[in-house]
Amino acid sequence: MTAISVKKKQRRLNFLYSALTVIVLFSFAFPFLWMLLASFKTQAQIMSTKNFLFFAPTGKNYASVFSQYAFMKFIINSFIVAVGSTLGSLLLGLPAAYAIARYKLQGLGLVILVARIIPGITFLIPWFIIFNKMGLIDTYASLILSHMLVGLPFIIWVMISFFEGLPTEIEEAGLIDGCTKSQVFLRIILPISGPGVITSSLLSFIFSWNNFMFSIILAGDKTKTLPIAVFNFISYSEINWGALMAAACIITLPVLIIALLAQRYIVSGLAAGAVKG
Repeated sequence: MTAISVKKKQRRLNFLYSALTVIVLFSFAFPFLWMLLASFKTQAQIMSTKNFLFFAPTGKNYASVFSQYAFMKFIINSFIVAVGSTLGSLLLGLPAAYAIARYKLQGLGLVILVARIIPGITFLIPWFIIFNKMGLIDTYASLILSHMLVGLPFIIWVMISFFEGLPTEIEEAGLIDGCTKSQVFLRIILPISGPGVITSSLLSFIFSWNNFMFSIILAGDKTKTLPIAVFNFISYSEINWGALMAAACIITLPVLIIALLAQRYIVSGLAAGAVKG
């Protein structure tokens, strides 16, 4: 095979790879594009198939989302629950991951993994009964604790691999200098584990922000979160598609911003957690 034929074959493979990449990206981006365009259309424009890209945009859908449906309240509720569950998961998950990694507690790690694999709907009825008995239905506490079921095991399993990849000589040096084990963990291990902590906390926040199942059972009028609030746009007779798409864009925007700004940390954190020393 000559050098020219090899180059032609390589060009064909590169073209095929690029074409497949464009097709995959378009298939994933098209629903988001349709949602974004529909949020600036009237109900009649959305139902029409003629003017998909070219239409007279309107901002009334976004105005009605905040004025008519009081969407800011739901944003605050989602933010409180997502931040609370993420901080709680970090507070419990980081020491647990470090202990499992350093003391080889694979059995405990397996139990946590099983708890993560079990569908969350399995816990809903017991949780509802327990929280109802404790008077915690429609409170931030019940939502934060339930969302930690997703965030806590994820943080633990990401950080186990990350901690296992850190050399033990660093900890031994800290102990020799007079630090206790807790001081070694707080002053030495956590600062150099920044990419892993950022990665796990951001993904835990995103999981909580988008969570629907727990909130629909445990939340009420006071603590209703964004994924539940979209039901306000659906009535018996019709669906307010314009306002619904505007609300969906508002829900997606924080997650999209976090993903774009923290992409470097997420990739480096997952890569570092996947490599063991």
